[in-house]
Amino acid sequence: MRTHNMKAIILAGGQGSRLFPATFAVSKQLLPIYDKPMIYYPLSVVMLADIREVLLISTPRDIGQYQLLLGDGSQWGLSVTYCVQEHPGGLAQAYLLGEQFIGNDDVCLVLGDNVFYGMGMSSLLAQAREYLRHEEGGVICAYPVSDATSFGVVEFDAVGEVLSLEEKPAHPRSRFAVPGLYFHDHSVCAVAKSIKPSARGELEITAVNNEFLRQGRLKAINLGRGMAWLDTGTPTGLLNASQFVEAVQSRQGLYIACLEEIAYNKGWIDREALLRLGDMMKATEYGQYVLSLGVRA
Repeated sequence: MRTHNMKAIILAGGQGSRLFPATFAVSKQLLPIYDKPMIYYPLSVVMLADIREVLLISTPRDIGQYQLLLGDGSQWGLSVTYCVQEHPGGLAQAYLLGEQFIGNDDVCLVLGDNVFYGMGMSSLLAQAREYLRHEEGGVICAYPVSDATSFGVVEFDAVGEVLSLEEKPAHPRSRFAVPGLYFHDHSVCAVAKSIKPSARGELEITAVNNEFLRQGRLKAINLGRGMAWLDTGTPTGLLNASQFVEAVQSRQGLYIACLEEIAYNKGWIDREALLRLGDMMKATEYGQYVLSLGVRA
């Protein structure tokens, strides 16, 4: 029987070949975006969605580094577990690897190199969760881009019903790209098992979403123009993302993807735990920010 609990899978595998030589010996999602590891950004999205059970999937080489960085997640009031992806098998392989973890729950899949930032993020995440509370199926996000030919592209109507999904089309039917953030009910595991590998031998997330679309069970949420979705897959993208985070934090004095702040604001950790975490990093501006949250309380 399906529950209305939601868990999250963060996919942090891959070679990061577009960032060679920087990623010859380290996972791309462990590289810093300004003042914190890239993986903090998707993890913050998961936390803002009120999800506390997380499965992180990475390569045999890199999984130990994530365990070292994140531990069991309890310092932020989370439960983080780990799974090895032996060989790159496509994004949808995450549902096969995570089948036991998902169980009868809904699941949010977020790619470890996607950075989202915007004022309405929490309410958009709540909207996706709310839809799955009442309906079975899947929810994808739609983000307007100037050139959609290098993305998965979604076409949808005024109430968010998806009309078509295409992967890197030469002539896109809309200007909305699909970012790496997906919500599905637990039937996604059966769907992932039913699809055939693509020409490159991988289980494609577009094939999974197309099956939900074929069944009439796929919705799209428009992230709109007030949201930033940043590409971090190239040296230029990494630099631009760092400059964006630095500019927002310096101007506003408020931090993006501060896991300690999110956990504290949600009541998952108390003031004592917050100050302890801040004290470990007190030599940095990030640590001083965390300590200041406890002082303001």
